[in-house]
Amino acid sequence: MSKSERELRQDIVDIGKLVYQKGWVAANDGNITIRMDPEHILATPTGISKGMMHVDDLIIVDHKGGKLEGRRECTSEILMHCTIYGMRPDIHSVVHAHPPVSTGFATAGRPLNLALLPEVIIGLGCVPLAAYGLPGTPALTEPMLPFIPKYEAIMMGNHGAVCYGADVYKAFFKMETVEHFARIALVAELLGGANVLPRSEVNKLFDSRTRYGVTARASAEPGCPVVAEDLGAPGEHRYFVTRDELIALVDEALKARGVA
Repeated sequence: MSKSERELRQDIVDIGKLVYQKGWVAANDGNITIRMDPEHILATPTGISKGMMHVDDLIIVDHKGGKLEGRRECTSEILMHCTIYGMRPDIHSVVHAHPPVSTGFATAGRPLNLALLPEVIIGLGCVPLAAYGLPGTPALTEPMLPFIPKYEAIMMGNHGAVCYGADVYKAFFKMETVEHFARIALVAELLGGANVLPRSEVNKLFDSRTRYGVTARASAEPGCPVVAEDLGAPGEHRYFVTRDELIALVDEALKARGVA
């Protein structure tokens, strides 16, 4: 049975309190939305703590981000939510927050993509990292576009994370999984490095989704998740560079040979 608008408003208020109590946001950070129907999105407004909202503080916007109802103003990041809804008809709620540990990984340029925990592999596949985009502008969402169709949790460079699901509780639980995963990955790194699962075990976990009733879109593909074979032999060191760094290295090598 579908919920009434008042019940959906209460769901967002309840999730906002949980997000705030867990320390995933500070001050007025973050935003939460629910797709009510093809024309209306229920959203948290700008300028209010997600832990101190009343049901009447929420606003209703259209699928282009234009405010239709409400006494408060719309968040500048509403277009991110609208983009996700437009690309994913199966999604009915989006939660954006700044959980400290996973956001720490994002600010370090580190995706949560190692094959470490069965629950994460089954439920999310991995958590890719989208490049930084200026908040409140289309540039925020543009780096996310390749990931939205395939994943339900995305880290945002120097910003935070966004998770989405069939309802607001499922979106919240995915965010909880992302932050829990980040905390475990950090502890493993502090202890000298995690033991990454091999490809054969990762494939078994993906195959087990049907048994667990999981319908996550993410599938096993090179680099997401990173399996033990991707890391090379024990003691082998692998180095990663950006595209610009690689071009600079090639240019330097060519100049040294007198080619350029």
